Amino acid sequence: MGKKKFSPASRIQDLLQFGEYGDVNPSITDSATFTFLQAKMMESTFDGTTEGCFLYSRHWNPSNKYLSDAIAAMENTESAWVTASGMAAITCSILQICNSGDHIVSSITTYGGTYAFLKNYLVKFNIEVSFVDITNLEEVEKAIRPNTKIIYTETMTNPLLQISDIPKLAYIANSHKIKLIVDNTFTPMIVTPALHGAHIVVHSMTKFINGKNDCVAGVICGESDFIHSLCNVNDGTAMLLGPSLEPIRSSSILKNLHTLHIRMKQHSFNAKYLAQKLTESGLKVNYPGLTDHSGHKTMKKIMNEEFGYGGMLSIDAGTHEKANALMELMESKGVGYLAVSLGYFKTLFSCSGKSTSSEVPEELQRKMGMSDGLVRFSVGLDDDVKRTFRVILECLKIVKIQNQK
Repeated sequence: MGKKKFSPASRIQDLLQFGEYGDVNPSITDSATFTFLQAKMMESTFDGTTEGCFLYSRHWNPSNKYLSDAIAAMENTESAWVTASGMAAITCSILQICNSGDHIVSSITTYGGTYAFLKNYLVKFNIEVSFVDITNLEEVEKAIRPNTKIIYTETMTNPLLQISDIPKLAYIANSHKIKLIVDNTFTPMIVTPALHGAHIVVHSMTKFINGKNDCVAGVICGESDFIHSLCNVNDGTAMLLGPSLEPIRSSSILKNLHTLHIRMKQHSFNAKYLAQKLTESGLKVNYPGLTDHSGHKTMKKIMNEEFGYGGMLSIDAGTHEKANALMELMESKGVGYLAVSLGYFKTLFSCSGKSTSSEVPEELQRKMGMSDGLVRFSVGLDDDVKRTFRVILECLKIVKIQNQK
């Protein structure tokens, strides 16, 4: 018998979550604090020995618990905790594990905000970070020290779209008794990192999970003991730093989560179509769904195939000036918006080196292989993607970006 296929969408569908009066949507928590009929129950809730009771919304509340349970089901982890931003999820996870004098091995290709936190902020705590090519497993292994606590990566790195070999990275982490943290923001449902050995999975739910660009949110997924440690009233990083997500936002994201499987399939379909047609037109396209992509085989090994290769692709306009001209023209012709972020129903595009990766020094961008003219696309949910391609092609010709092969 073959291996049973994991279905993140079915895991969400199987949850029975409804309101206290039988509402088809769970009720929205409109309280910062919660009552107890017995003083002893408050005391045991405060010290973490009581399940099912709520103390204070910075700790837990029903709305956030509903969403946390749903994301944990999707990511196949024991538990999850939602945060007020993706960066809150990343920083709280790292700070809960690391102490002064510890060391982290991180992918050099990562979201600019994450890079800035690792490179510029953790020095305040005397935590060192070694940046490596995460696809070079020998380099990852060599970077590990006796005081290393974490290997940090993204499933699909931002913005170069490298694919992390999560099973092999997990093997390395386990061999050294350290944690593997994986940011799965680009690939929800497409990849389930915990199935391949990741110890902690984080997301910016602002992006694909919510899909509307109407809120900022994040989530940390992992074993129950780790999630409980984050929320401990005495030394829990999330509890003490207080990055609480508003219950009304949790409720909104939870409803959007139930369409995520449909949206990811359409994002992937549109992105693969554009990647193939642009390639046929002579353009150099970076998309993991193309067979000549360096991470194509790795992604096929770890992906839930029915959701495709994702909605992210990039092209090289050659120069920053041409990238800007192209993006401005595409916006004027209705392809999408010149904007940061991703996972929206409209296509979004930006020149990564001058925007979402601007925290990375230019000389390091060049070393990583990031062109000055790299344009990152978050492909939207266009119904007529053939029309979208024709408009992009027209824009490329006007800006004179063609025949790169």
